[in-house]
Amino acid sequence: MANKKSLDDVFELYDLKVEVVVPDGGAIYCGAKPGDHFELRGEMLHLPPGQGFSIYSLSSVLPLLAAKQRRTHRNDWMTTDAEIACPDPNCSSRLRITRLGLRRFSHAETTAVPLENE
Repeated sequence: MANKKSLDDVFELYDLKVEVVVPDGGAIYCGAKPGDHFELRGEMLHLPPGQGFSIYSLSSVLPLLAAKQRRTHRNDWMTTDAEIACPDPNCSSRLRITRLGLRRFSHAETTAVPLENE
């Protein structure tokens, strides 16, 4: 049955925090300030009130977020590597991805495509 939630259709994703880090004395050209951040909860991106985020900086980290949300093998580089360079080669900022707590989702509540065993 479509949209029927069951215990066997549950999966987990990490919530993520993406934070701007800058080396002491490093030049910043992307408009960010050290500590600027956003959180990714499920598929929803949350920014603190009054804070912006460069679309160019976001574009450098966006392709990695879905993978960082998922459990990875302990030897996989995706498990250990967490800092992404600003796309401006003259900017010294980095975007640090931190895994926060796990969040549970139901397959039936996230897609119209049924599981094969339904």
